[in-house]
Amino acid sequence: MDSRGEHYLNKDAVLSPLGAARVCQLLLGCTIMALVSHSAGYSATYGIFCMFVWCFCFAVTLVVFTLDVTRLHTCMPISWDNFTVAFAMLATLMYVTASVVYPVYFLQGECPDESCEVHAYRIAVTVCSCICCFPYSAEVFLTRAKPGAVVGYMATVSGLLKVVQGFVACIIFGALANDSEYNLYIATQYCVVVYSLCFSVTVVVIIVTVSGKTSALRLPFDRFVVIYTLFAVILYLSTALIWPIFSFDKKYGNTTRPEGCLRGECPWDSKLVVAVFSNVNLILYFVDLVYSQRIRFVSSSAV
Repeated sequence: MDSRGEHYLNKDAVLSPLGAARVCQLLLGCTIMALVSHSAGYSATYGIFCMFVWCFCFAVTLVVFTLDVTRLHTCMPISWDNFTVAFAMLATLMYVTASVVYPVYFLQGECPDESCEVHAYRIAVTVCSCICCFPYSAEVFLTRAKPGAVVGYMATVSGLLKVVQGFVACIIFGALANDSEYNLYIATQYCVVVYSLCFSVTVVVIIVTVSGKTSALRLPFDRFVVIYTLFAVILYLSTALIWPIFSFDKKYGNTTRPEGCLRGECPWDSKLVVAVFSNVNLILYFVDLVYSQRIRFVSSSAV
């Protein structure tokens, strides 16, 4: 035991519901990586993305689990609770995406006789990836803000939405980079500026919160977050109107998908993805604005 009478190893990090969720995350993540490396395989950009998701989430979860068991997280200059819940939310979103992308690109049609074993491995990878979404979402559920409890900002609905907003923005950037022809018009370039600005500020809010340095800032951080969210709603509303006009109006583009447009290489598809997820983020920021009026921000590095 240490000087405070506590065990050096934290048994609750393993025996609690939260610990059980993290153990499941590690077991499933290890299983997925073993299956992919053994026979399921991956290739091209989409396969590399899925493998990155599984490896990244497993590595960070292993670090979180180890630091929690050994209590070494108390030596780190970050807000541990804010960090873990933010990562759990991000990992949930990443796993959901990988669980959709991998079967779409690696489980198409019937398997040839000589590669049915590979097909079976890929099915197993998909199933394990889908199942692993639940332990991560369970961690978010277990660590989220409860009524009357004093928690860090990232554990609130508004904080969790910040992670989702940033993730959705990454999807938008991926579509923009995939031959979206956004540089054809000033209006679409304006939309890219809005996406970049909102994403940057959202990431800064998350980083400052996780670092536990909000109390060191010379401004009321909770008020700044609310004002920024209001401007983000207005800016995303403008992109939700401008982007479809300059992408799908007859004067500037095509109202329907052009014939002969290859899957994964069609600008029209990228424009559609940007349009859809612009509206998704608009809704997320609006919900964030509503919830931010109902919480009291706690500026402390201890939570």
